[in-house]
Amino acid sequence: MILLLREPATPDQIDLMLADWEVLIKVVVDIRRRILTGGGEMHADGEAVLLADGSSQEDLWGANWYAGSREIRFEALINIRPRQGNRRLQVDSEVIRSTMEPIIRHVLEGTS
Repeated sequence: MILLLREPATPDQIDLMLADWEVLIKVVVDIRRRILTGGGEMHADGEAVLLADGSSQEDLWGANWYAGSREIRFEALINIRPRQGNRRLQVDSEVIRSTMEPIIRHVLEGTS
């Protein structure tokens, strides 16, 4: 299940988002609006939810959050965008990664 989250997720919401992959949540972060989608089978599904909510494509970046270790892997097919200088699955820009990480941790772990 894909959820659009603007505030820290509840334990029940975390469980719903884990339903697709069990050990990880696919997240798509809007780095300008500081919100994210979590859950679903593909990052593109979360991306579509954010675009429908008014996000701009260039602000959306994908990652995987692992529930057990709380590790974040900044990789997703939606991150391949040569026009923005990112030619790989991984988010190459340290600036973008350092913007994404606190948003993900705040929403999924409740940290500030």
